Amino acid sequence: MTRLDVQPVLDEGDALRLLRHGEFELEGRLVDASNTTLRGFLTLDGVTARCVYKPVRGERPLWDFPDGTLAGREVSAYLVSRATGWRLVPPTVLRDGPLGPGACQLWIDQPEDGESLVGFVPVYELPVGWFRIASARDEEGNAYALAHADDPRLARMAVLDAVINNGDRKGGHVLVGPGGQVFGVDHGVSFNVDDKLRTVLWGWTRERLPDDAVEVLERLLPALDGPLGEQLAVHLTTAEVARTRERVGLLLAAGRFPGPSDDWPAVPWPPI
Repeated sequence: MTRLDVQPVLDEGDALRLLRHGEFELEGRLVDASNTTLRGFLTLDGVTARCVYKPVRGERPLWDFPDGTLAGREVSAYLVSRATGWRLVPPTVLRDGPLGPGACQLWIDQPEDGESLVGFVPVYELPVGWFRIASARDEEGNAYALAHADDPRLARMAVLDAVINNGDRKGGHVLVGPGGQVFGVDHGVSFNVDDKLRTVLWGWTRERLPDDAVEVLERLLPALDGPLGEQLAVHLTTAEVARTRERVGLLLAAGRFPGPSDDWPAVPWPPI
């Protein structure tokens, strides 16, 4: 098979069909991932695209999440993202693959000259309008700041993370794809019934929610009592779906972005 130079542009429906029914060919393993994460090709009706495949059998056991449930949480994050209309999570399905059932997600190419929205920045070079989240020093003692842009695309991601209770929003999990579309990936440790929100996107802590976020949350409430809740129930427990709805209600009642918990580390490690 000829290797792809450019990922094809697919609408959501075509991407989902390819993910569900495409013929698999594995390309290699992403070695930095804590769980088995493979990149591969999917081909259907003459169209080939890259994907990320996370087999259930390669999930590392966690003390606070039931074994074998991380792939379903990846799919659940996509389902909630799709319901918001923000397209923050790439199309993701649960399907059988070369190593058995697992989450299969469309690969996102990042242009070489793409934007940088999150990262460690020398303190004296912090871009205007960026939020400083934490301080750090390199091996030579130079001062850096963990920071992110004051960008509405990231603000939407912060709202999504609060809804799904994302326990691992690292800077490296924020991708800027073609056309400036921002995506979030790696949502396996989401939807816990306990407060697990860990993120580098704390810049809007306790600020008022944007009007568009309020409108989206107002749509999510009835959806979680209806079709969206039914879709999530395939992958999550009844209690986890109920807590997701409760988090949406609490966000609407407060009308503000959440703040860090006193009982749980606020920033994932490593943060990028």
